[in-house]
Amino acid sequence: MAHRESEKVVVAETGRGGGGTAIAIVIGILLLIVLLYFLFGRGLLSGTSTEKIDADVKIDAPSSK
Repeated sequence: MAHRESEKVVVAETGRGGGGTAIAIVIGILLLIVLLYFLFGRGLLSGTSTEKIDADVKIDAPSSK
């Protein structure tokens, strides 16, 4: 009967669960929220806007000759 060799591969876990990646993702999401607030959300929390837009537009039609 032929003798078969078997080989065992043992992979040791280092215990690193990827916590650094999770923290980086959370910080990235928070920075994105702050950026979007500054771009689009000014005045949303206070209920009033500090900008006053007063436009007086007069358009003259071109003369036909």
